[in-house]
Amino acid sequence: MLTRLDRFLGGIWQNFVRQSKQSSRIFAVLFVVGLCLSVSIALLYERNLSFAQNPPSNQIRIGYQKYGTLNLLKARGHLEERYKSKNVSVQWILFPGGPQLLEALNTGSIDFGHTGEAPPIFAQAAGAPLVYVANSPPSPRNEGILVHQDSAIKTIADLKGKKVALNKGSNVHFFLVKALEATNVKYSDIKTVFLPPAEARAAFENKNVDAWVIWDPFYTAGKKATNARILKDAEGLAANREFYLASRPFLKQYPDRVKAILADTLKADTWAKGNITAAANLLSPQLGIEAPVLADALKRKAFGIQQPPDFKVVAYQQQIADTFLKLGLLPKPVNVRDALQ
Repeated sequence: MLTRLDRFLGGIWQNFVRQSKQSSRIFAVLFVVGLCLSVSIALLYERNLSFAQNPPSNQIRIGYQKYGTLNLLKARGHLEERYKSKNVSVQWILFPGGPQLLEALNTGSIDFGHTGEAPPIFAQAAGAPLVYVANSPPSPRNEGILVHQDSAIKTIADLKGKKVALNKGSNVHFFLVKALEATNVKYSDIKTVFLPPAEARAAFENKNVDAWVIWDPFYTAGKKATNARILKDAEGLAANREFYLASRPFLKQYPDRVKAILADTLKADTWAKGNITAAANLLSPQLGIEAPVLADALKRKAFGIQQPPDFKVVAYQQQIADTFLKLGLLPKPVNVRDALQ
């Protein structure tokens, strides 16, 4: 009886040992895989950190969106000509909106870019090393709220309870907040649907949303394509400035390049002001938007570049930051002055 018990217990022990060895091998494999992943993530982080802190010397990486004076600079090729003899290439990276562009600046993927008013606020809250280097005059008529032609929505107050599409953290986000405030409608009373321009247009065309808050050229193009009705533009509510931003490491290491970008951008801006039709024709193939639509948008655009932003512009940006913080859209307070040169 004792022998049988010994054999039984011995079998259990041997099985335990086999399972323990197998578990040890599995644990070892998982440990090695986990270690490799940790090392890969660490190396990727160090690479991104290195790119952010040490911009490449033979490249100027510019982030741009569909519309804005940087598009004209890209189309005219003057910056490339300036640096051709210096063996410095200019890379242009297209983004669907300002938030995405500044996320790339934060990770060191680009050195310079342009956005509206709100994206730098959110980016600064996220710790992005951005610097405001210049801005355009206000262009409030280049953004607005579109509704369907047959919509029962006639006033801003009618947006209560309705689905409103917009790009989160974009210029039109602040405009929407101010439009609601002006008619005593709470921000929480509407149903925000956060979508980038292309997806927002599709949702609007399919009537999956009741209104679309958008900026040019999507504003003008969307109105024409969908026969939409303008509920309200930003006149009297939001400034709608365009900002030019550099990463702080890039500005510190290559201040001459930032000056060159702004100088050539101003030349392109000045040329476009006196040549609306030619500018629209130049931008059309680049943006994939009909020239007459772009000409219409350009006619409502305010031209000029102010560098650096003055105290009035900074105070306005601070108002935007404080408004978003009050609404619970920012994780912490933002001091706009910290992002100045």
